[in-house]
Amino acid sequence: MSDAAQPTAAEVRAAAEAVKTALDRHLAAVERRSGEDDPAVYEAFNQLAAAAEAYDELLYDRYDEVTPFEIPGGEGALPPYAGPEEPSALSVLIRRDYAVAQPQRLLAHAQRIEAADEEETTRTSGTVHGALGILFGEFEPDEIASRHKEFGLEEGDSTLWVTATDEPPEPGEWLEAPFEQVDPERVVCRFDVSAVFDEDADDDEDDIEDELDPALDEDEDLEPLDADR
Repeated sequence: MSDAAQPTAAEVRAAAEAVKTALDRHLAAVERRSGEDDPAVYEAFNQLAAAAEAYDELLYDRYDEVTPFEIPGGEGALPPYAGPEEPSALSVLIRRDYAVAQPQRLLAHAQRIEAADEEETTRTSGTVHGALGILFGEFEPDEIASRHKEFGLEEGDSTLWVTATDEPPEPGEWLEAPFEQVDPERVVCRFDVSAVFDEDADDDEDDIEDELDPALDEDEDLEPLDADR
């Protein structure tokens, strides 16, 4: 980076002051919170994360130094909401992943659906991709999600994003690239489901059990307590 493109010392100082202000606001929101899911705390957290990230970038660009802070959330964390305060329209984006765990079960279902359709003359249920097309053409995605095991599928990760817009798009406007123009700053809320969360919980439970008695052998018989002691 050239010297002309580098941030000034004053800009770095201003970013540091912004972090201090955001830190004070976050603490104040925590002290006043009304419950575990208080939106004011969530908003203050996002503002603090954004301020800390901006300061870290300017500090590195100017002085080639970094901060010791790491905001939880990782690469999937969303920036602070910057959409309309009173949205007049919304879009719901959903992704669900599945593994084809039992292809024969999937094929059998597709063949039954195809056999029941008297108007169908072209048979496509003999391949997995053809069977998937039949399955999703017959059932709504929510029904497939609730009956996935019946169809030989195994659930993977899923996510749902609700985004705010100023006005509904024109019919057919985004059909060619439905997920291309998603603005993370207009995401009102998101809901993620992943096995990784369950694994983290299992790891925490294992850690708790180890902390209770790390030296206890699983096969060791416990002697009853002497009531006279």
